[in-house]
Amino acid sequence: MQGGESEKKGEQAEAAEREAAKRRLLAQAEADRVPVEDTTRAVPDRRWRRDRG
Repeated sequence: MQGGESEKKGEQAEAAEREAAKRRLLAQAEADRVPVEDTTRAVPDRRWRRDRG
């Protein structure tokens, strides 16, 4: 039965590593995130006005 216990510990270690990796990815994504205020500003499109005549 010792083999089963070591497999369980291995699975738990893998799950902990996956969780840590997920947290690192989420932290990196949050650090790279652009605030909504910076992405919703209207910028006049002069090409559109020029085409309308």
